[in-house]
Amino acid sequence: MEGTKQYWDERYLNRHLGWDIGEVSTPMKAYIDQLRDREVDILVPGAGNGYEVGYLFENGFKNVYALDISEVPFAAFKKTYPDFPEDQLLLCDFFKLQGMKFDLILEQTFFCALKPEMRENYAEKMHSLLKDGGIIAGVLFDFPLKEDGPPYGGDKEAYRDLFSKYFQIKKLERAYNSILPRQGSELFFIFEKKSI
Repeated sequence: MEGTKQYWDERYLNRHLGWDIGEVSTPMKAYIDQLRDREVDILVPGAGNGYEVGYLFENGFKNVYALDISEVPFAAFKKTYPDFPEDQLLLCDFFKLQGMKFDLILEQTFFCALKPEMRENYAEKMHSLLKDGGIIAGVLFDFPLKEDGPPYGGDKEAYRDLFSKYFQIKKLERAYNSILPRQGSELFFIFEKKSI
């Protein structure tokens, strides 16, 4: 069943990875490249093959955590990054992660893989995982919501309505630097945790 460990293990083992572009996405790379503080605690949920995680690690960010429900992509990641700390690979369900707080959470194709009825829980959980003043940043798909995901779609106004309860909307606009197949269908965002 979608959302379970078995479902995602099978997707990785059978290479049904339509969302996987094989490298750090250009909007995420551009955002990471302007970060100055290499000491921040960063979470990448639904990290999959971990391109963003690897890029951060290569660029001196040592407090970066990858989270995924499937260990299959982590096995490949460990071969590529043998020096990456084992305890920073979090093999668990995102919604069950406890006892950790982050300065920054990066969103790249995780939100779109969740059933739409999980979106409120996602926003609430993201809020709870961030330190005061923490940031969630990344990319959301911008195409009509559909039932036969993942990926599921959404639009700017729906995202604004959902996230504004928990976050100050700092940026939510069309990504100018999407890869060619995704041009016109990605929104880049920066949301800051609200005190609620």
